[in-house]
Amino acid sequence: MRKSYLIFSVCLGISVAATAQRKKSVPVQDTTKKQANPAMMGAPGGGMRPPGASQGPKPYKEVITSKAITQSGMFKVHKVEDRYFFELADSILDRDILLVSRITRAAAGGRASMMGYGGDQINDNVIRFEKGPNNRIFLKLISFMEYSSDSSKNGMYRSVLNSNLQPLAAAFDIKAVNTDSTSRKGASVIDVTEYIGGDNEIFFFDAGVKKALSLGMMAPERSYVQDIKAFPMNVEIKTVKTYGKMAANPMMGGGSGPATYELNTSMVLLPKVPAKARYFDSRVGYFATGYTDFDANPQGVKKISMITRWKLEPKAEDVEKYKRGELVEPKEPIVYYIDPATPKKWVPYLIAGVNDWQAAFEKAGFKNAIIAKEAPTNDSTFSLEDARHNVIIYKPSDIPNASGPHVHDPRSGEIIETHVNWYHNVMSLVHNWYMVQAAAIDPKARKMQFDDELMGQLIRFVSSHEIGHTLGLRHNFGSSSTVPVEKLRDKAFVEANGHTPSIMDYARFNYVAQPEDGISQKGIFPRIGDYDMWAIEWGYKWKPEFATGADEAAWSNKWIIERLNANKRLWFGTESDPNDPRCQSEDLGDNAMKASTYGIKNLQRILVQLPEWTKEANEGYDDLKTMYNEVAGEFNRFIGHVTRNIGGIMTTPKSVEQGGDVYEYVSKATQKEAMQFLQQQVFATPEWLLNKNIFAQTGLSGISVVAGLQQGALGKLMSANTLYKLIQFEANSGAQAYTATEMLTDLRKGIWSELASHKTITVYRRDLQRMFVGELESALSPVPAAAPQGMPMQRPQMNVAAITDVNAILKGQARLLLSEVKAAIPATTDAASRLHLQDVADRLTAALDTKK
Repeated sequence: MRKSYLIFSVCLGISVAATAQRKKSVPVQDTTKKQANPAMMGAPGGGMRPPGASQGPKPYKEVITSKAITQSGMFKVHKVEDRYFFELADSILDRDILLVSRITRAAAGGRASMMGYGGDQINDNVIRFEKGPNNRIFLKLISFMEYSSDSSKNGMYRSVLNSNLQPLAAAFDIKAVNTDSTSRKGASVIDVTEYIGGDNEIFFFDAGVKKALSLGMMAPERSYVQDIKAFPMNVEIKTVKTYGKMAANPMMGGGSGPATYELNTSMVLLPKVPAKARYFDSRVGYFATGYTDFDANPQGVKKISMITRWKLEPKAEDVEKYKRGELVEPKEPIVYYIDPATPKKWVPYLIAGVNDWQAAFEKAGFKNAIIAKEAPTNDSTFSLEDARHNVIIYKPSDIPNASGPHVHDPRSGEIIETHVNWYHNVMSLVHNWYMVQAAAIDPKARKMQFDDELMGQLIRFVSSHEIGHTLGLRHNFGSSSTVPVEKLRDKAFVEANGHTPSIMDYARFNYVAQPEDGISQKGIFPRIGDYDMWAIEWGYKWKPEFATGADEAAWSNKWIIERLNANKRLWFGTESDPNDPRCQSEDLGDNAMKASTYGIKNLQRILVQLPEWTKEANEGYDDLKTMYNEVAGEFNRFIGHVTRNIGGIMTTPKSVEQGGDVYEYVSKATQKEAMQFLQQQVFATPEWLLNKNIFAQTGLSGISVVAGLQQGALGKLMSANTLYKLIQFEANSGAQAYTATEMLTDLRKGIWSELASHKTITVYRRDLQRMFVGELESALSPVPAAAPQGMPMQRPQMNVAAITDVNAILKGQARLLLSEVKAAIPATTDAASRLHLQDVADRLTAALDTKK
């Protein structure tokens, strides 16, 4: 299974074991899995017998002596002097056990970007203990990639099983058998000291994480087992590991040396019968996990995906109430604990961010379904690393971020636990977001240190967003596109409904609202909205009348169609579509050009005030520089929102029962509107950014700032990817299309408007025009262009013809421009402009030279 802590990836690689019908799942080795450490397979003294050795079990009391310190739980754990034994009853054998490994105390200086902090997850696996021949217990590494339910003599189940034998990751001698205990009669005792005390990629660091942290071989003399605790459904293993470490880039300083980590590995017993799955639907944004089903398609195979979600069910005594539509408490609520290391003044806001989801779960029929509380501080049985507990971990880090990963049962998608990562410096991130997007309309945003109440509310919204991820929800980048831009200036509407229907959108704050609109923080902040309520209702509604996830499919499809038809605000737009202008990070409203125009007006208001708003006694101008760059960065995001419209392809997933097209091109009128915006706001030098006072205090360069913004826009517009999509548009829509030739002609005429007017070409415009020529030169180079990737509505065999059209169109533009430049040179009187045009003519002539 793919690592579930890579939260932005859709996890694939699981199998459903059926519920009522007791279907058999066939686990299959994932070829991306790590292999067991060969050195550990035969390590002497660790309970793993070297090949050829022969030794039977000893009497139980000779192994588990009177000196043993014993804990009872999921299985018995014995410590006899300096050795550790697991006593595995027959009932625990062949059961799926989830391993979750985390750093509890991190090595000093041992971090790589966002990895390497205390609380970070470093591995997860599913294992089974299995009794083998010759008095051995095998540890199997399990993955769930393929599935068949036909277990008849000649059925597919047997064939799949024969082709997918699970790897034996380790072998342990049975040291003794407990025949004295009635409840555990026949329990096998294995010595795990060397295996747990050593290094392997199953219980400890995943190979990829180890590589990212530049960790080498473990030093056994500086590594040890610190503690093992047994609980009813889990066993917690705490170890200290010391590794050799090499600096990731020795040329940048630093070198090799030891790195010591305290690690916690949770062994969690998965349910004997997996939870009922709910099948993934691309119209509601959940993370998913899947498998290949050999039975679902009688003439082939079918890829099955299931959402990741918590198991919520009513208590037995409340089932009938739930069915009648009454709100009931779930059998097991979702509980989050706040790390005691969290600064106390922020704890109430983190708790509020969790509890804000209560209303969404009420839509699914559950009250008090999600709860946050402070972690106990004087309870020796409570551990933040215990995989039975969900924790918001505070990390004293300068990384400006937060994340909400989760760990799920790979057989069903049931979420088992989560550790939300809360980095201290996320406060600088939300400060800068709020100041650059809201300072024009909220006076409280006009300083470098926000009041605690404002910062607390910002923390609350980030908490809600990350908790949404831990509930299984993906980003909904399309949500904000369902709101008309002018509604974002409507005080009554936006304060009642929010500026986006989803907290899972990256629609930070209402930058469209203008000062004269009088909108309060209630209409500026994101909140849990209509889409979030719907997504939780769809994912968590308990449907006992359906035995399996497959049985729910027709009900789910009908329900989704009805709800989407009734309320357009429930639309989900994926974060992974590079072509749909509705699905963008940081954007607002249904028209990027209108929204960005309003946003620029606010940036202009903010920029001139930055010297005053960033002023701090006894400080320099670093804050002024930071916030100027934030303003330029926000402007750059506006530019990106607009350019996505040119060549844009909108994708609206639908089932066959729905009407309308799945793929639609952005209209010609909208694309031309986008081009007009770029000409007026970007390619016409944005003079408002060129604040000489700020440049004098910070050393920033207006030339580099403007050039960076314009280069990004030009590169996108003149890329083979954009031109290819425009050619597709022309092929499909003919005269209704905004063609590649028309787009480039509009672009050329705007950027080179001085050729017809004979006006002086300023230094900023000369830079822009050279960029344009550079894009042509790059495109006309003899290096073959690569076929654009991620393009819907195309066939691979079309690539050659389309790319040929791209080159021909760009050559045509180069010839036209060369002719216009040559014609303009004699009438150009400004010396710098004349030299510039002569240089451009030489470059274009060389680029078009067919003899080179």
